Amino acid sequence: MTSEEVPYTQVKTVLQPFIPALGQAADVILDQEVSAYPVFIVHQAMLSMGIPLIENAAESEWSVNASTLEELVTKQIVQEDKLDVFRQVYKDPRTFLCLLVIADSSADFVFLPR
Repeated sequence: MTSEEVPYTQVKTVLQPFIPALGQAADVILDQEVSAYPVFIVHQAMLSMGIPLIENAAESEWSVNASTLEELVTKQIVQEDKLDVFRQVYKDPRTFLCLLVIADSSADFVFLPR
């Protein structure tokens, strides 16, 4: 396992008990037509983006904020010229949770089965 895989393995383990609640949050975002692209930002530092859902999950340093693709574009996390590519790789939000995992100096999108 590479050092890059460690945070994602840890995140998956820490978030496992919260997957149903995150799925419900995704459903609300979809059903209320807030966005067709819910994104959950998983982070360890203070973050002024999204709506805080989980703080220090399972007594870890990981927290989760609910956001959307539209907010990520507004905050220039996802560049407008990359929107089509993002939409092509984005998985069905009724089946997968889209996570933006921010760890150390990297940030990557991960899709976790619901």
